[in-house]
Amino acid sequence: MEMLVITGHRKRGFSDELQYMRDDDPVGCFSSNESYTDLSSSNVKSQFKKRNISRDGGCSSCLIFGGIEASLPVLRSSDYFMEPSLKELAERELIDNSYCCRVPNFTVGRVGYGHVKFLGETDVRWLDLDQIVKFDRHEVLVYRNESNKPAIGQGLNKAAEVTLIIHIRLPASDGVKHNKLVDKLRSSTKKQGAHFISFDASSGEWKFLVRHFSRFGLNQDDEDDIVMEDATVQHPAEASGSDGLEVDEEPQVGPAGTVLSHSLPAHLGLDPVKMQEMRMLMFPVEEEAEDVDIPLSHEKWPFGKGHIRSNASSNSRGTIHKPPLQYSAPKTSQKSSPSPMRKAPIALLEYKTNGSNLSPPGTIFMTRQNKGMPLRTTKVEGFKLDLKHETPIANNHSSNIVDAALFMGRSFRVGWGPNGVLVHTGMPVGNASLRKTLSSVINIEKVAIDRAVRDENNKVKEELVDLCFASPLNFHKSISHENTNVEVGSFKLKLQKLVSSRLMLSEISRGYIGIIERQLDIPGLSTSTRLFLVHQVMVWELIKVLFSAKEISSHSRAADADDGEDMMHDNKDGFLAMDPEAYPFSRRAEFSYWLQESVCHRVQGEVSCLNESNDLEQIFLLLTGRQLDAAVELAASRGDVRMACLLSQAGGSMLSRSDMAQQLDLWRINGLDFKFIENDRIKLYELLAGNIQGALHDMKLDWKRYLGLLMWYQLPPDTSLPIIIRTYQQLLSDGRAPHPVPVYIDEGPLEEAPNWSHGDRFDLGYYLMLLHADEEKAFGILKNMFSAFSSTHDALDYHMIWHQRAVLEAVGAFSSDDLHLLDMSFVSQLLCVGQCHWAIYVVLHMPYRDDFPYLQTNIIREILFQYCETWSTQEIQRQFIEDLGVPSAWMHEALAMYFQYYRDLPKALEHYLKCANWQRAHSIFMTSVAHSLFSSSKHSEILRLAITMEEHKSEIADWDLGAGLYIDFFYIRGSLLEENMMPELDSLEKKNDECRNFFSRLNESLSVWGSKLPLAARATYSKMAEELCTLLALDGGEDSTREDQMSCFETMLNAPTPEDWRSCHLQDAVSVFTFSLSERAS
Repeated sequence: MEMLVITGHRKRGFSDELQYMRDDDPVGCFSSNESYTDLSSSNVKSQFKKRNISRDGGCSSCLIFGGIEASLPVLRSSDYFMEPSLKELAERELIDNSYCCRVPNFTVGRVGYGHVKFLGETDVRWLDLDQIVKFDRHEVLVYRNESNKPAIGQGLNKAAEVTLIIHIRLPASDGVKHNKLVDKLRSSTKKQGAHFISFDASSGEWKFLVRHFSRFGLNQDDEDDIVMEDATVQHPAEASGSDGLEVDEEPQVGPAGTVLSHSLPAHLGLDPVKMQEMRMLMFPVEEEAEDVDIPLSHEKWPFGKGHIRSNASSNSRGTIHKPPLQYSAPKTSQKSSPSPMRKAPIALLEYKTNGSNLSPPGTIFMTRQNKGMPLRTTKVEGFKLDLKHETPIANNHSSNIVDAALFMGRSFRVGWGPNGVLVHTGMPVGNASLRKTLSSVINIEKVAIDRAVRDENNKVKEELVDLCFASPLNFHKSISHENTNVEVGSFKLKLQKLVSSRLMLSEISRGYIGIIERQLDIPGLSTSTRLFLVHQVMVWELIKVLFSAKEISSHSRAADADDGEDMMHDNKDGFLAMDPEAYPFSRRAEFSYWLQESVCHRVQGEVSCLNESNDLEQIFLLLTGRQLDAAVELAASRGDVRMACLLSQAGGSMLSRSDMAQQLDLWRINGLDFKFIENDRIKLYELLAGNIQGALHDMKLDWKRYLGLLMWYQLPPDTSLPIIIRTYQQLLSDGRAPHPVPVYIDEGPLEEAPNWSHGDRFDLGYYLMLLHADEEKAFGILKNMFSAFSSTHDALDYHMIWHQRAVLEAVGAFSSDDLHLLDMSFVSQLLCVGQCHWAIYVVLHMPYRDDFPYLQTNIIREILFQYCETWSTQEIQRQFIEDLGVPSAWMHEALAMYFQYYRDLPKALEHYLKCANWQRAHSIFMTSVAHSLFSSSKHSEILRLAITMEEHKSEIADWDLGAGLYIDFFYIRGSLLEENMMPELDSLEKKNDECRNFFSRLNESLSVWGSKLPLAARATYSKMAEELCTLLALDGGEDSTREDQMSCFETMLNAPTPEDWRSCHLQDAVSVFTFSLSERAS
């Protein structure tokens, strides 16, 4: 697409173009409130003839124009444009009334920011482009609200070519900076999963291809690297030149009404509005008594490095509202519209991807997309939790001040520790007291991640820890796996993936059910926990029913196989193979039985609450659970033989249902007074006729029984299971079927009433049914399906959902590499209960992605570092981690940092040597270990450590001024003690030269290491120097002269020894010199 060239006039926006079209309206179809295309051109006139539309008709023309107008896309922003334009779309829609549903290479853009060309044909009907496409500085966002985003390939969530204008100035002759900038843009494009096309430095156009949409562009780090380092920031208005778009900008006005554009911050290149806000936060005394509205163009909520967008427009004044605290204490950041906005994409995980840099990691970030939360600052009260929101820590409502330090404008950071520990200042979360709290008070609280292993008294049970985590994971480990080796720098990591077949699914499901049943035998479980466990049993049964396969029959085997031998083989194995044509009916029958078992307890409970005299209502309830035998027996025992005969045929042939329906119609046609027939009997007749809506009438029924009635009594008996599920899905979307709410809402009871609304979340069983019905299609609701809320009210419990996802993916039910939230949530649970080795096992099962090649590496290293004390003290865990193929160097590096933190420096040194971190090992050796060993006369240990590092001295800075000194010391000392050992140093002159060089290096080492060397290390240097001086003074040598001896004294005086030792050497030198003079005189 070509960029717009605006010359001589301001480009018409959407409203201007509509006014232009109204002025040329040929038939008067547009009212003052309508907007549409120019219909006065000759080609449009010809279309009236082709369509037999009279220009004088008026009414028929208006209908056509009104229909076209309603379907056209909407774009009101004056600085946005689209191609084809609105006028062209209307003209082509008149020629071809289906043109708008297949517009080729549809383009949307913003002047000075860039454009997006959607490849192929695009359906643009009824699109509100103002809400869908947003351009900002160096970024584009399509479908800000994830809940409104269509599936990939639908709407504008499709492949596109993106062109963003990077506002920089680069010298045309500076090829080095240009290449560096292109490399950074290419890297940024790759990290976002897009394909880099080109970058034109003259126009600033950065082009790349995307497969689907979220947010694409430069994040804050990229802009820091590119804009601030390589180029000068250029305002969008400057990019368009003197003929650019004319924009009337209002001056920035501060809260006090002062114009800020000519203020001191503006002259310093700072944001005046931001500086005004900072002043008001840091000096609240100067504020007025009332709250202040701050003009905002954008609002950002940082979560890790990702930012959450708000709905504030660029030219509106936003009011900051009180936010709910959900996962951490939020910090707000606002910038005015002229300021360059820097935003980072919302990432599921924060980690480093730059090569094989294996520096110690930070923290594991798990994010959720909290969209568009409005903020509001207040003067006195600080940040409060809204009463309608629950806190994730105490699981109850609160109106507490979350962070006094943040409210006062001071620098503060919430501290998250291992196992969900939160350290902060301010009121404890969940404390409803209005008492003032000092910001100097420190509160330590803990997120309830381990609720799954607690009993009804809220105490952790070791049996539950084993049955919830260790036993299922051991069973998972026993299933077949395939391994993939991934190179991480000089190491290899062995990623694992569960593999299985549908023939084995029944056995796998029974294995997990057995573990859950052992949990149910544990006494003291809460009611909600037992409900969850029973539901999990039914979920595994449903997985077995929907996705398992059976052995093919002998008729489907090879033609040359002997049927008799096959039958003998089948009988020997203990089962008879099934004909493939019977698969759908067998699966339907198993699903029907599963439904009966799922609702049996509810049916029996409701029947037991009824009066015994109410026979017909009891029968109806029995039919909702397909308990036909009990219903027939009850009718026969009450003497209603005809009803018993009808009930025995319930859900049978369509002929019986048709006869019953015809009979009811005849009664209505003939005017039968239904007042003389019991209402419950009429409901039974309607149900037997297949009219479940008429049978239920005002009766409320749960979703499973409704699905059963649909399957058993309304649809034909040979209806396939996918069609049954899709029929229920259609009724649900039409509002004629009950919602498939999760079991903890549907059946209860719950200790805490969940915040829930219809359509908010569905039961895991329903998602499994949808997966089975749409197995051949792209399944786009996996994230909702595998969220904790689909099966439990505990938002942090993923311990069984992870296994269900793994098994379903192993048998080929679906495939996804975008469920990292599920993986990381389960990892957090395992770490909370001290199962570090299983947490690493789960990380190794995370799917590998080319755009995030070091994901598993960074998480594993982070676990090793943060939980070193846990896994290192348990030999079972340590050996398990080694068996998983985790490089031992990573483990030794974690142990080294752990021992260094606790000041056990000799152990830290040993582990740094084992992980080949030679520089760090050398530093600890010189500053902490060597002098201690020397004082203890452990010279052999010093030599062992130094010689180990000597093999890698090329990787160690200042080796000759560090550990090399100790090696040379023992070398020279040996030569002085045993003359025959070093014949090349037999003369005193040569020994003196070696000592002089060594003392010079000692002095240089003291200068280089400086304050890093403690006093004890400096004392060790003195001891080494003094020992060599003593040996040098005692070794006169056979051929030594007085000059050589005096030279030795000069060397001794330059050694780093105490002053008293120097005085002694000086006295000896004077004596020798005096004796030499006397010899010469004699």
